Amino acid sequence: MTEVVAALIWAGDSFLICQRPASKARGLLWEFVGGKVEPGETKEQALVRECREELNITVSVGEVFWEVTHTYPDLTVHLTLFHASIAQGTPELLEHNDLRWITVDEIPQYDFCPADQEILEKLREYRA
Repeated sequence: MTEVVAALIWAGDSFLICQRPASKARGLLWEFVGGKVEPGETKEQALVRECREELNITVSVGEVFWEVTHTYPDLTVHLTLFHASIAQGTPELLEHNDLRWITVDEIPQYDFCPADQEILEKLREYRA
């Protein structure tokens, strides 16, 4: 099982999503910024590192929003989504194909990674 962390970053009524590069597994699907937890890292440390590497931002990590385990054909992930806020910087496209700030009502317009589906349902309930 691969431990993965991601950030739920809000700006008003919108939250940040990123489009995976075409060359990676699940290419061009949308996701929350984040990535794998490396050996010796806490989940919070991994999330700070991933946000810096992928978007050149520093985040403040808050409480866990939701956790989900999902099995893909090539791996099983345990995804922990944290509330987070941008402490420094403006998101830049360092690894992703695109990024967007979307509202909960706009979720159906985007094709997300399968592991995110349960989280998206919880977001709809959370913002209802």
